[in-house]
Amino acid sequence: MSDQLCVITGVGPGTGSALVRKFAERYRVVMIARDERRLQDLAAQVPGSIPLVCDVADVVALQSTLAHIAGLGTPCVVIHNAVGGGAGDILAIDPATLNRNFQINTMSLLHLIQAFAPAMIEAGEGAILATGNTAAYRGRSNFVSFAPTKAAQRIMLESAARTLGPQGIHVAYVAIDAAIDVPWTRKALPDHPDEFFANPADIASECFHIAHQPRSTWTFDVVIRPFGEQW
Repeated sequence: MSDQLCVITGVGPGTGSALVRKFAERYRVVMIARDERRLQDLAAQVPGSIPLVCDVADVVALQSTLAHIAGLGTPCVVIHNAVGGGAGDILAIDPATLNRNFQINTMSLLHLIQAFAPAMIEAGEGAILATGNTAAYRGRSNFVSFAPTKAAQRIMLESAARTLGPQGIHVAYVAIDAAIDVPWTRKALPDHPDEFFANPADIASECFHIAHQPRSTWTFDVVIRPFGEQW
């Protein structure tokens, strides 16, 4: 581990924690999530990690957290893994849910980019990733409170890639087309075989690879799925 910083939002017990463990092999990781106990437990397991409690949908709290991180140094890698979801069709959803999901999935990513990209540009390098899913590419009936915000997230990041890429900043969208292997998905899908699930550690390893691609072969739109996934 070095003194270089990596910032990860949405540090839950699945992909978020796996990302922290993987990127901590090279970086001092700043972990952002709402669950203080989870962050403290993970910080005790990952030397040098920095737990910061924040609801990224709270603009004031997020801006304060980002200012605190800026005081620690310029992040080399920023990964937006925080996600707001929910189910319901266009007639059933609560508009407040769509608005909150937009704040979490899209607007907080904008704040992250605006907070850290200028210093990355000055340094001449850096990587900004967001984890997503196939809701970013299609609007299924029961996901209208979720899919529009993920589509906006992906398009905004594509625009960021076109602006920041020529200035040395690698920007990528990593869509995970899978049920992630965590206890509650296993419980919800008890009859599904192992190959149906995506292992969080494997997702984290792929994100690590994408964040460190050579400049001659950067990718933006990445979709990863287990080999048993039907698509």
